[in-house]
Amino acid sequence: MLLSTLPTFERLALAYAPGTKREAWLAFLALDARLASLVRSASEPMLAQLRIAWWREALEADGSRWPQGDPILGALATWNGRHNGLAALADGWEAITAPAPLEATAMARFAKGRADAIAVLAQHLGVGDHAEAARQLATDWTLADLAMRMSREDERSLARALAQGSASRTPRAPRALRPLAVLRALTWRQLGRGGAGTDNSPMALLGAMRAGLLGR
Repeated sequence: MLLSTLPTFERLALAYAPGTKREAWLAFLALDARLASLVRSASEPMLAQLRIAWWREALEADGSRWPQGDPILGALATWNGRHNGLAALADGWEAITAPAPLEATAMARFAKGRADAIAVLAQHLGVGDHAEAARQLATDWTLADLAMRMSREDERSLARALAQGSASRTPRAPRALRPLAVLRALTWRQLGRGGAGTDNSPMALLGAMRAGLLGR
């Protein structure tokens, strides 16, 4: 059920998660996709902010207080309290509900929120010693992703400039974080092509395979 909610790149990235880490990755990516849908579908920024606030409060709460029936919360119930740190992801998505044109500070807050949440995921996966590498990969992924999704050309240009200014030598991801390496590789290839559409070409798939197998 959760798998069907993921965008194409995220589904492909998930295939490179080790078997024992797959459920944690699926929960994280499904949460990210849910928050994205709240921003995308809201008719007014205030509505998106209210819905994101509900998720932030849920993530900050003890899992025993969660309502029954939501598959994302059900998946996060196994995180033994580490789900609290994922509230940073809600903060990040809330940042891009700011009025257009989106400013660099809002884009940076979005990237930081996702990167902080990825660091929490790294801890949960048992690779907390790679948290800084995870943050860098997540920041690269997020800014490139943002540059592809902005509707205004000035916002796309700003996000592209931030992505290019932030990127450094790509750190190698351990096996538990290979989906992140794949997302970074796919979004940066797409950014280099101008960000049009979803690239399902053989070269894109080859790049994803390389990142999934080698970690960069």
